[in-house]
Parts: sequence; structure tokens; C-alpha cells
Amino acid sequence: MGLAIEVVAVDWHRLEAIPAGERVNRLYEETYEVEDVEEGWFWPSSDGQPWWGVYEFRNCSYKPHFWAGEAWDDAREYAEPELRHALDGFLAGLGIWLWAPEKDDDEEEDGSPDTDAWRSGLLLCRPPADISALAALWSRAEPLLDGLREPFDAHAARGPGSWIPDHAAFASLLRGWGEVIGEADRRGWGVVGLKC
Repeated sequence: MGLAIEVVAVDWHRLEAIPAGERVNRLYEETYEVEDVEEGWFWPSSDGQPWWGVYEFRNCSYKPHFWAGEAWDDAREYAEPELRHALDGFLAGLGIWLWAPEKDDDEEEDGSPDTDAWRSGLLLCRPPADISALAALWSRAEPLLDGLREPFDAHAARGPGSWIPDHAAFASLLRGWGEVIGEADRRGWGVVGLKC
């Protein structure tokens, strides 16, 4: 079956109130009730204010995300510089794409990847400050994305039957991530990716 990802927007203050060693298990327990959502948001039904929401991509497999990263690697040299810069930052900032722009030898790590042990069980873990930066990158990239259609389909499309057959599939997946990041940013929340 392979690796799958469940993307959860979460109230960071509520999450941090849970003892660190229990956070990942608590997220799994809380989100266990998510069923029958083909695509889009699922918010828990409760009397109080929800403190998490799950965004379901059309296919929860990790494979489309991986292949989107591969496709971007093939298409990025044909992208307008502003789109390339914004998408490079957005995709690398999500950290789940097995792709990132090469660093210069003298470029130092910025220290943003958190080394807290509780985060090691997650595919993605971005606190609210990271989400705000990603939202700003997405707001620059999204209006330019359709301009990539022709070069993407010429140089990066994988064809029918593949996870990312064309620009439309690539753009749809990215817009799903834009929705996740935008909603989390509006709420001042973070985002985690659970392994399923």
C-alpha cells in the first residue's frame, strides 16, 4: 500500500499544552474519526471550538507529493524567475518533497528544522511562524502558476496513468497545499503531517 500522509492544521497552543511525548499519539487518536472525506477539510464535531482540522488530498498517498517534487525539478528551469523563487521556497519549506534547491557550499543552515524528539514521528511539522512565511511565498507563486502550463507539459509531464500526468495535476496538488497553508495562517495555527 505504501506511505500515506494525513495533513492536519492544528492550534499550536493547544498542541504544546499536551506533554511532548504524547503529542503525536494524541493527534492520531483525535484524527482517527476522519472518514468519508474524499477531498477538502474535515473539522471535528464538538460543542467547543475545534483545535484541529484535517485536509484530505484527492489521494492520501505520499506518491503524488514525491512525483510533484520530481516534476518541479524538471520544470523549474523553464519557470519565470519570480515563480521559481517563490515555489522553491514554498516546496522546500513544506519539507515533505524529496526536493530542495542546491545550497552553496558556504551557505549555512538557518536552524529552522526543529529537533524536538516528538516531531521525529511526523512527515511534516511547521509551527505558525513557518506557516506565515509559507503563506507569503504561496501568495506570490499562485498567480503565476498557470504561466508554467506550456513548459511544464513539454518538459515535466509524466503522461496518462502517472501520479502527476500534467500541469493540471501538478497545479491542483499545489493549490491543495496552498489551501492548507492559507487556512492555517488565517487561524494562526501550525501544520503537521501524520504517517498513515
